[in-house]
Amino acid sequence: MNKNREPYFSLLKVLNFYPDDIRIYEQALLHRSSSISTRDGISVNNERLEFLGDAILSAVVAAILYKRYPNRREGFLTDTRSKIVKRDTMNEVAIRLGLDRMIVCSAKVCIHKHNLYGNALEALIGAIYVEKGYDACYKFIHDEIIERCIDVELLIQEKVNFKSNLVEWGQKNRVPVIFDLIDSTTDEDGAPVFHSAVSLFDEQVGVGVGYSKKESQQAAAKMALIKLREDRKFRQHILEMKKYKARWEPGEDYKPEDSNEMDYEEST
Repeated sequence: MNKNREPYFSLLKVLNFYPDDIRIYEQALLHRSSSISTRDGISVNNERLEFLGDAILSAVVAAILYKRYPNRREGFLTDTRSKIVKRDTMNEVAIRLGLDRMIVCSAKVCIHKHNLYGNALEALIGAIYVEKGYDACYKFIHDEIIERCIDVELLIQEKVNFKSNLVEWGQKNRVPVIFDLIDSTTDEDGAPVFHSAVSLFDEQVGVGVGYSKKESQQAAAKMALIKLREDRKFRQHILEMKKYKARWEPGEDYKPEDSNEMDYEEST
C-alpha cells in the first residue's frame, strides 16, 4: 500500500504515525450529513466512533491529570478535566490540528455547525483506539492534544460559571431553569451555609451547598450540567417534557428566576 499518498500524509501530520487501515480514520472524518450506505443498507458515519472517543478522551485526560497533579483534590481534577474536554476547547484543538480541512460533510453543515470539529476529533480518538488500542490513544491525547495544543495552566485559571452555562442551555432549548433556596444553616464556626436546588420544569436535577447563595447555586448548576452531559436518556426526557409542560407562550422569551443575578460569562 502506498503510504505516500495524500490521505496518509495529511493524517500523518495530525496523528504523528502512519495508519495501517486508513478507512477507519476516513470514517472518523465523515459527518452524518455525508453518510454512505453499505451493501447491507447500513449507514456509515463518525457518530459511533465519536461515542467511543468521547469516553476514551475523558478517561485518558483524567489519568494524565491524576499523574500531573498528585497532591490536588478530586474537585480540582474534575473541574480541570471538564475545561479540557469541553466542546469549545475540543473545537479549537481540532482546528489547530487541521481537522476542519479534512472533515467530509455537506456544505450547509460545514458552514453552520462548528461543533462538528470537536466531534470529529473525538471520533478520531475512537478510530485510534479501534486500530491501535489504549496506549496509542494515551500517547496521542498527551502529545498531540495536551502538550501541543492546550496550555493547561492557563486553562486552569479560567473561571467556570456553571449557573450561567445552565441558564444559557435552558434558553437555547426553551427549558425553564429555576433556582430555589431550600435551606440555610450555620457551620460549627457560626458561618452561614446555604443549600440550593435547581429544577428543569418541575423536576429537581441538582442540589448544592455553599457559604453564599451564589456558591450553592453554582454547585447545584454544576450537578445538573454533569447529569445533562453524561445521561443522554435524562437529557432526552427533559427535552420531551417541553411538549407537555411549556410555561410560556410561543415566541415569548423565557426569563429565568433570579435573572438579575445572572452573570453571563463565556460559555464552557
